[in-house]
Amino acid sequence: MNIIFAGTPDFAVAPLQALIDSEHTVAAVYTQPDRPAGRGQKLTASPVKQTALEHGIPVLQPVSLKDEEAQQILASHNADLMVVVAYGLILPKAVLDMPRLGCINIHGSILPKWRGAAPIQRSIEAGDAETGVTIMQMDVGLDTGDMLLIETTPISTDDTAQTVHDRLSTLGAEAMMKVIPQLENGTANPIQQNDDLATYAHKMSKAEADINWTESAQTLSQRIRAFNPWPVCFTQLDGQPLRIWMAAASTEPSNAPAGSIVKTDKQGVWVATGDSLLCITELQPAGKKRMKAADFANARQLDGTVLGQ
Repeated sequence: MNIIFAGTPDFAVAPLQALIDSEHTVAAVYTQPDRPAGRGQKLTASPVKQTALEHGIPVLQPVSLKDEEAQQILASHNADLMVVVAYGLILPKAVLDMPRLGCINIHGSILPKWRGAAPIQRSIEAGDAETGVTIMQMDVGLDTGDMLLIETTPISTDDTAQTVHDRLSTLGAEAMMKVIPQLENGTANPIQQNDDLATYAHKMSKAEADINWTESAQTLSQRIRAFNPWPVCFTQLDGQPLRIWMAAASTEPSNAPAGSIVKTDKQGVWVATGDSLLCITELQPAGKKRMKAADFANARQLDGTVLGQ
Protein backbone atom coordinates (compact mmCIF):
# COMPACT_ATOMS: atom_id res chain seq x y z
CA MET A 1 0.00 0.00 0.00
CA ASN A 2 0.89 3.65 -0.42
CA ILE A 3 1.06 5.10 3.12
CA ILE A 4 1.50 8.59 4.56
CA PHE A 5 3.05 8.67 8.04
CA ALA A 6 2.47 11.56 10.46
CA GLY A 7 4.39 11.73 13.75
CA THR A 8 6.91 13.80 15.66
CA PRO A 9 8.61 12.46 18.85
CA ASP A 10 10.65 9.36 19.70
CA PHE A 11 7.45 7.42 20.39
CA ALA A 12 6.63 7.51 16.66
CA VAL A 13 10.02 6.30 15.41
CA ALA A 14 9.52 2.54 15.92
CA PRO A 15 6.21 2.53 13.98
CA LEU A 16 7.79 4.56 11.14
CA GLN A 17 10.75 2.19 11.01
CA ALA A 18 8.39 -0.81 10.91
CA LEU A 19 6.64 0.68 7.86
CA ILE A 20 9.96 1.45 6.16
CA ASP A 21 11.03 -2.17 6.71
CA SER A 22 7.73 -3.55 5.39
CA GLU A 23 6.50 -4.25 1.85
CA HIS A 24 4.52 -0.98 1.93
CA THR A 25 5.69 2.36 0.52
CA VAL A 26 5.97 5.39 2.80
CA ALA A 27 5.03 8.06 0.27
CA ALA A 28 5.60 11.01 2.61
CA VAL A 29 6.25 11.81 6.24
CA TYR A 30 4.48 14.67 8.01
CA THR A 31 6.03 16.03 11.19
CA GLN A 32 6.02 19.20 13.30
CA PRO A 33 8.18 22.16 12.19
CA ASP A 34 11.73 22.19 13.58
CA ARG A 35 11.86 23.59 17.11
CA PRO A 36 14.59 25.27 19.19
CA ALA A 37 16.22 22.73 21.51
CA GLY A 38 19.13 22.43 23.93
CA ARG A 39 21.06 25.16 25.67
CA GLY A 40 21.85 26.93 22.42
CA GLN A 41 18.18 26.81 21.37
CA LYS A 42 19.28 25.64 17.93
CA LEU A 43 16.53 24.65 15.50
CA THR A 44 16.33 20.85 15.69
CA ALA A 45 14.56 18.32 13.48
CA SER A 46 12.12 15.95 15.17
CA PRO A 47 13.18 12.31 15.67
CA VAL A 48 10.66 11.32 13.00
CA LYS A 49 12.10 13.80 10.50
CA GLN A 50 15.61 12.54 11.16
CA THR A 51 14.52 8.94 10.53
CA ALA A 52 12.67 9.87 7.33
CA LEU A 53 15.62 11.81 5.91
CA GLU A 54 17.97 8.89 6.64
CA HIS A 55 15.78 6.78 4.36
CA GLY A 56 15.24 9.39 1.65
CA ILE A 57 11.54 9.87 2.35
CA PRO A 58 9.99 13.26 1.49
CA VAL A 59 9.27 15.28 4.66
CA LEU A 60 6.52 17.91 4.96
CA GLN A 61 6.20 20.23 7.95
CA PRO A 62 3.06 22.37 7.58
CA VAL A 63 2.06 24.60 10.48
CA SER A 64 -1.54 23.48 9.92
CA LEU A 65 -3.50 21.03 7.77
CA LYS A 66 -6.58 23.24 7.72
CA ASP A 67 -5.69 25.37 4.69
CA GLU A 68 -6.56 24.27 1.17
CA GLU A 69 -3.02 24.28 -0.22
CA ALA A 70 -1.74 21.90 2.49
CA GLN A 71 -4.69 19.62 1.86
CA GLN A 72 -4.08 19.58 -1.90
CA ILE A 73 -0.44 18.60 -1.35
CA LEU A 74 -1.49 15.79 0.99
CA ALA A 75 -4.12 14.57 -1.51
CA SER A 76 -1.50 14.47 -4.28
CA HIS A 77 0.18 11.48 -2.60
CA ASN A 78 -2.89 9.31 -3.38
CA ALA A 79 -2.47 7.44 -0.11
CA ASP A 80 -4.28 4.21 0.68
CA LEU A 81 -3.82 4.87 4.39
CA MET A 82 -2.46 7.51 6.75
CA VAL A 83 -0.81 6.38 10.01
CA VAL A 84 -0.73 9.00 12.77
CA VAL A 85 1.44 8.66 15.91
CA ALA A 86 1.83 11.57 18.34
CA TYR A 87 1.84 14.02 15.44
CA GLY A 88 0.67 17.08 17.35
CA LEU A 89 -1.59 18.66 14.72
CA ILE A 90 -5.37 18.35 14.42
CA LEU A 91 -6.49 16.50 11.30
CA PRO A 92 -9.65 18.10 9.85
CA LYS A 93 -12.38 15.89 8.42
CA ALA A 94 -11.24 16.61 4.87
CA VAL A 95 -7.84 15.08 5.67
CA LEU A 96 -9.33 12.14 7.61
CA ASP A 97 -11.43 11.25 4.56
CA MET A 98 -8.62 11.60 2.01
CA PRO A 99 -6.85 8.21 2.15
CA ARG A 100 -8.78 5.30 0.66
CA LEU A 101 -8.84 3.47 4.01
CA GLY A 102 -8.87 6.59 6.18
CA CYS A 103 -6.46 7.40 9.00
CA ILE A 104 -5.40 5.21 11.91
CA ASN A 105 -3.75 6.29 15.15
CA ILE A 106 -1.50 4.53 17.66
CA HIS A 107 -2.57 5.74 21.11
CA GLY A 108 -0.57 4.96 24.26
CA SER A 109 -3.37 3.67 26.48
CA ILE A 110 -6.16 1.11 26.69
CA LEU A 111 -8.96 3.26 25.32
CA PRO A 112 -11.36 4.72 26.28
CA LYS A 113 -9.27 5.20 29.43
CA TRP A 114 -6.74 8.03 29.27
CA ARG A 115 -7.68 9.90 26.15
CA GLY A 116 -5.60 13.05 25.64
CA ALA A 117 -2.07 14.33 25.92
CA ALA A 118 -0.30 12.31 28.65
CA PRO A 119 -1.80 8.80 28.78
CA ILE A 120 1.42 7.01 29.81
CA GLN A 121 2.18 9.34 32.70
CA ARG A 122 -1.38 9.54 34.01
CA SER A 123 -1.73 5.76 33.94
CA ILE A 124 1.37 5.30 36.12
CA GLU A 125 0.36 8.18 38.41
CA ALA A 126 -3.07 6.61 38.95
CA GLY A 127 -1.53 3.29 39.95
CA ASP A 128 -2.99 1.30 37.04
CA ALA A 129 -1.92 -2.36 37.00
CA GLU A 130 -1.57 -2.37 33.22
CA THR A 131 -1.52 -0.12 30.19
CA GLY A 132 -1.18 -0.70 26.47
CA VAL A 133 -1.70 0.65 22.99
CA THR A 134 -4.89 1.04 21.01
CA ILE A 135 -4.93 1.14 17.22
CA MET A 136 -7.85 3.41 16.41
CA GLN A 137 -9.67 4.48 13.27
CA MET A 138 -9.53 8.25 13.56
CA ASP A 139 -12.56 10.52 13.59
CA VAL A 140 -12.96 14.25 14.33
CA GLY A 141 -13.10 13.72 18.13
CA LEU A 142 -10.20 13.56 20.61
CA ASP A 143 -9.17 9.87 20.69
CA THR A 144 -12.82 8.87 20.21
CA GLY A 145 -12.58 6.72 17.07
CA ASP A 146 -13.46 3.03 16.74
CA MET A 147 -10.88 0.63 18.20
CA LEU A 148 -9.24 -1.83 15.81
CA LEU A 149 -6.80 -3.59 18.17
CA ILE A 150 -5.65 -3.32 21.80
CA GLU A 151 -2.37 -4.78 23.08
CA THR A 152 -1.60 -4.62 26.82
CA THR A 153 1.45 -4.69 29.10
CA PRO A 154 1.70 -4.73 32.92
CA ILE A 155 3.03 -1.73 34.85
CA SER A 156 5.59 -2.82 37.44
CA THR A 157 6.49 -0.99 40.64
CA ASP A 158 9.81 0.12 39.13
CA ASP A 159 8.43 1.27 35.79
CA THR A 160 8.84 4.95 34.91
CA ALA A 161 7.19 6.97 32.16
CA GLN A 162 10.36 6.39 30.12
CA THR A 163 10.41 2.60 30.41
CA VAL A 164 6.70 2.31 29.65
CA HIS A 165 7.04 4.80 26.76
CA ASP A 166 9.78 2.70 25.17
CA ARG A 167 7.81 -0.53 25.60
CA LEU A 168 4.62 0.94 24.16
CA SER A 169 6.44 2.42 21.16
CA THR A 170 7.60 -1.07 20.16
CA LEU A 171 4.23 -2.62 21.04
CA GLY A 172 2.47 0.04 18.95
CA ALA A 173 4.60 -0.73 15.92
CA GLU A 174 3.82 -4.45 16.23
CA ALA A 175 0.08 -3.83 16.69
CA MET A 176 0.00 -1.47 13.69
CA MET A 177 1.57 -4.13 11.47
CA LYS A 178 -1.18 -6.57 12.54
CA VAL A 179 -3.97 -4.11 11.72
CA ILE A 180 -2.77 -2.90 8.31
CA PRO A 181 -3.35 -6.26 6.53
CA GLN A 182 -6.81 -6.44 8.12
CA LEU A 183 -7.68 -3.02 6.71
CA GLU A 184 -6.24 -4.03 3.35
CA ASN A 185 -8.29 -7.23 3.04
CA GLY A 186 -11.45 -5.97 4.74
CA THR A 187 -11.28 -8.18 7.84
CA ALA A 188 -10.76 -5.40 10.44
CA ASN A 189 -13.29 -5.42 13.27
CA PRO A 190 -13.92 -1.84 14.50
CA ILE A 191 -15.33 -1.63 18.05
CA GLN A 192 -17.04 1.54 19.22
CA GLN A 193 -15.71 3.15 22.38
CA ASN A 194 -17.92 3.53 25.44
CA ASP A 195 -17.71 7.26 26.14
CA ASP A 196 -19.09 6.71 29.66
CA LEU A 197 -15.84 4.94 30.59
CA ALA A 198 -13.56 7.65 29.20
CA THR A 199 -11.00 9.48 31.36
CA TYR A 200 -8.86 12.41 30.27
CA ALA A 201 -5.06 12.50 30.56
CA HIS A 202 -4.25 16.17 31.14
CA LYS A 203 -0.91 17.60 30.04
CA MET A 204 1.66 17.55 32.81
CA SER A 205 2.98 20.73 34.41
CA LYS A 206 6.05 21.58 36.46
CA ALA A 207 3.79 22.92 39.22
CA GLU A 208 2.41 19.40 39.76
CA ALA A 209 5.93 18.08 40.34
CA ASP A 210 6.36 19.99 43.63
CA ILE A 211 6.03 17.24 46.25
CA ASN A 212 3.40 17.58 48.98
CA TRP A 213 4.72 15.32 51.73
CA THR A 214 1.31 15.02 53.42
CA GLU A 215 0.15 12.77 50.57
CA SER A 216 0.46 9.00 50.94
CA ALA A 217 3.74 7.19 50.20
CA GLN A 218 2.04 5.17 47.46
CA THR A 219 0.66 8.28 45.75
CA LEU A 220 4.06 9.97 45.85
CA SER A 221 5.89 6.89 44.56
CA GLN A 222 3.52 6.65 41.60
CA ARG A 223 3.83 10.35 40.76
CA ILE A 224 7.64 10.31 41.02
CA ARG A 225 7.80 7.42 38.52
CA ALA A 226 5.17 9.00 36.28
CA PHE A 227 7.10 12.30 36.16
CA ASN A 228 10.41 10.60 35.28
CA PRO A 229 11.99 11.76 32.93
CA TRP A 230 9.86 14.96 32.77
CA PRO A 231 9.16 17.23 34.56
CA VAL A 232 10.79 15.30 37.49
CA CYS A 233 9.33 15.64 40.98
CA PHE A 234 11.18 17.96 43.34
CA THR A 235 11.27 19.24 46.89
CA GLN A 236 13.47 21.66 48.85
CA LEU A 237 16.44 20.81 51.04
CA ASP A 238 17.95 23.69 53.04
CA GLY A 239 16.26 26.13 50.65
CA GLN A 240 17.70 24.48 47.54
CA PRO A 241 15.75 22.40 44.99
CA LEU A 242 16.22 18.64 45.26
CA ARG A 243 14.95 16.54 42.34
CA ILE A 244 13.56 13.10 43.18
CA TRP A 245 14.05 10.60 40.34
CA MET A 246 13.05 7.31 41.96
CA ALA A 247 11.36 6.28 45.21
CA ALA A 248 9.55 3.28 46.64
CA ALA A 249 6.58 3.25 49.00
CA SER A 250 6.73 1.18 52.18
CA THR A 251 4.11 0.16 54.72
CA GLU A 252 6.36 1.14 57.61
CA PRO A 253 4.43 3.71 59.65
CA SER A 254 5.95 6.89 60.99
CA ASN A 255 4.86 9.38 63.63
CA ALA A 256 7.31 12.01 62.42
CA PRO A 257 6.02 15.17 60.71
CA ALA A 258 5.49 14.81 56.94
CA GLY A 259 8.69 15.58 55.04
CA SER A 260 11.02 14.58 57.89
CA ILE A 261 13.99 12.40 57.01
CA VAL A 262 13.61 9.56 59.51
CA LYS A 263 16.66 7.48 58.59
CA THR A 264 19.22 6.77 55.88
CA ASP A 265 20.69 3.39 54.93
CA LYS A 266 22.03 1.41 51.98
CA GLN A 267 18.59 1.48 50.35
CA GLY A 268 18.30 5.25 50.38
CA VAL A 269 16.74 8.17 52.25
CA TRP A 270 13.57 7.40 54.22
CA VAL A 271 11.04 10.24 54.46
CA ALA A 272 7.83 10.49 56.46
CA THR A 273 4.71 11.07 54.36
CA GLY A 274 1.02 11.38 55.18
CA ASP A 275 0.75 7.70 56.08
CA SER A 276 4.03 5.74 55.94
CA LEU A 277 7.68 5.98 54.94
CA LEU A 278 8.85 6.65 51.39
CA CYS A 279 12.34 5.47 50.47
CA ILE A 280 14.04 7.85 48.02
CA THR A 281 16.50 5.76 46.00
CA GLU A 282 17.68 8.24 43.35
CA LEU A 283 17.94 12.02 43.55
CA GLN A 284 19.67 15.07 42.13
CA PRO A 285 20.93 17.97 44.27
CA ALA A 286 20.98 21.48 42.80
CA GLY A 287 23.80 21.90 40.29
CA LYS A 288 24.86 18.25 40.43
CA LYS A 289 24.24 15.04 38.52
CA ARG A 290 21.62 12.42 39.29
CA MET A 291 22.91 9.99 41.94
CA LYS A 292 22.02 7.17 44.30
CA ALA A 293 20.31 8.59 47.38
CA ALA A 294 22.47 6.39 49.62
CA ASP A 295 25.63 8.00 48.19
CA PHE A 296 24.18 11.46 48.80
CA ALA A 297 23.29 10.51 52.39
CA ASN A 298 26.83 9.25 53.06
CA ALA A 299 28.25 12.69 52.31
CA ARG A 300 26.10 14.65 54.76
CA GLN A 301 24.07 14.43 57.95
CA LEU A 302 20.41 14.20 56.98
CA ASP A 303 18.60 12.53 59.91
CA GLY A 304 15.98 14.89 61.33
CA THR A 305 16.11 17.24 58.34
CA VAL A 306 12.70 18.31 57.04
CA LEU A 307 12.23 18.41 53.26
CA GLY A 308 10.04 20.97 51.55
CA GLN A 309 11.30 23.95 53.53
